[in-house]
Amino acid sequence: MNRELSWRKSSHSGPEGGNCVEVARAPGRVHVRDSKEQCGPVLSVPPREWAVFVRHVAGER
Repeated sequence: MNRELSWRKSSHSGPEGGNCVEVARAPGRVHVRDSKEQCGPVLSVPPREWAVFVRHVAGER
């Protein structure tokens, strides 16, 4: 699955790496992974739940 998706690194990730998150969208799912573990586990959530999470961490309601 990981190789078939188009992954994007978070715009809040620093240029030196470290604590980076990557996100890939697919029909009906949003996939999230640690950029250091590209073959590691992937969290997959429905787009609506991802949007709620993003609003929450951005401090929006």
